Amino acid sequence: MRGFPPIFGSRPAARVSRLTDPGRLMSSVLSIAISGMQAATTRLEVSARNVANARSAGALPDAQGNYSADAPRAYIPQRVDQVDLSGGGTQAVVSNVAPSYVPSYDPGAPYANADGQVAAPNVDLTEEAIQQLVARYTFAANARVVTAYDQMVKSLLDITA
Repeated sequence: MRGFPPIFGSRPAARVSRLTDPGRLMSSVLSIAISGMQAATTRLEVSARNVANARSAGALPDAQGNYSADAPRAYIPQRVDQVDLSGGGTQAVVSNVAPSYVPSYDPGAPYANADGQVAAPNVDLTEEAIQQLVARYTFAANARVVTAYDQMVKSLLDITA
C-alpha cells in the first residue's frame, strides 16, 4: 500500500491539482486500495499453487538440457513481485522461479536418472508461508481502506442530503 502524499510543504503542480479535487482524490484512494487487494489475491493464488505442487517431481534433463519424451516434467514454481503504477496503486507481476527445480534423490521413481535423482520443484515451504501471511495482511489493510472510503462517502451523502 502506498503512502499518502504530503499535505503541507512544496508539491509539484500536478499533485496540487489532484489534491484540490476531492472527487479525484477519493476515487484514487479507492483504486489504490483495490489494486492492493488484487495484488494480494494474486500473491495468495501463486503461493497456494506452489504449495499444492511442491512434491510434483519430474525427470531431470540430460546434459544438453533435453527431456525424455515420455518422462513427466517437474512443476515450475512461480513468484510474485509488486511494482508501483505511475497513477498510483500496485500491480502483481508473476514470473517463474529460477532455477525451477533442484535435484532430489528418489531412486524408486520410474523417471529417476541412473543416479536415482529426479527434478523436485524449487519450492521453499517456509517462504510460501510468509508469502501467504503477507497476502493476508495486505488484503486486510486494503480492505479497511475500502471500508473507510465507504464510510466517508456515506457521511458525505448524509451531510449533503
